[in-house]
Amino acid sequence: MMMMSAGFQLGVIGSLALSVASSVAIVICNKALISTLGFPFATTLTSWHLMMTFCTLHVAQRLHFFEPKAIDGQTVILFGLLNGTSIGLLNLSLGFNSIGFYQMTKLAIIPFTVLLETIFLKKRFSESIKLSLLVLLLGVGIASVTDLKLNLLGSVLSGLAIATTCVGQILTNTIQKRLKVSSTQLLYQSAPYQAAILFATGPFVDQLLTNRSVFAHKYTTPVLGFIMLSCLIAVSVNFSTFLVIGTTSPVTYQVLGHLKTCLVLSFGYILLHDPFNARNILGILIAIFGMGLYSYFSVKEGKKKATNDPLPVSQMPEKETEPLLATKDNSDTKKANGVSHDC
Repeated sequence: MMMMSAGFQLGVIGSLALSVASSVAIVICNKALISTLGFPFATTLTSWHLMMTFCTLHVAQRLHFFEPKAIDGQTVILFGLLNGTSIGLLNLSLGFNSIGFYQMTKLAIIPFTVLLETIFLKKRFSESIKLSLLVLLLGVGIASVTDLKLNLLGSVLSGLAIATTCVGQILTNTIQKRLKVSSTQLLYQSAPYQAAILFATGPFVDQLLTNRSVFAHKYTTPVLGFIMLSCLIAVSVNFSTFLVIGTTSPVTYQVLGHLKTCLVLSFGYILLHDPFNARNILGILIAIFGMGLYSYFSVKEGKKKATNDPLPVSQMPEKETEPLLATKDNSDTKKANGVSHDC
């Protein structure tokens, strides 16, 4: 039991480290691609990321690195489409809002995730966890939020982006645990649908935001090289995202995301000489303190829960699996699952 617990904790630490390293790497790569090489088509690029991820996982599956597992078609299609939609909405939110308001949108994902999990999944968050999240959000807000210019369309897009992102990340965790599928199996099943919606809408979204066409862009050798590098790093980013959410929780993944924000700000100053001031430093230090508190209380409560659990998860009796997403005609399934929802 102790060995299994230690192995699980090592796996969690590994997935967190992989997520941080790959995310920081792709931000630096994409910044060079967009800012230096002048390729601003972020939504279309994301569709290529997801297609590369699917192709890589398909090769891995053919080589028997993992076994695919059938998931209810309705669940995986709606899950994939909703996740793809959330990515597009986040990009639109950035395009129609100031950078400060966009950062506030990202900060709002944590409290809304907590709210949704509390209401629909009956999950309880201790006062200590809530306090640590508040400290974290305060720090990231001080470090990254500048102006807060508001407009109606941008606010609506931000609200939709928050809703789809929260629901998508909660569902990522719920599907893996309730249907007993691994992060690799879920990503393999859903990536084509996420890629499809972004592949179809990406060029239009990018043209709306940049007034330029992805089809008319001049693809030089450096541009193609950085696109390929970005796609390869994205395989690790997408895999580690599903792995982290599956082994921890959507809230922990968002906390990790704000750690990445602090690291990107720091690397931007050190490597790219981006503007940096005392406010940025203070915000990052407060955010790191908040992350430390969250980690401490999470580990403490996790140990307490493990002590009270009579059986490890692997020994719990299996329940019949059923679709997590229901149509209006399938109200019984919807009631049984408590919530139907959408990284």
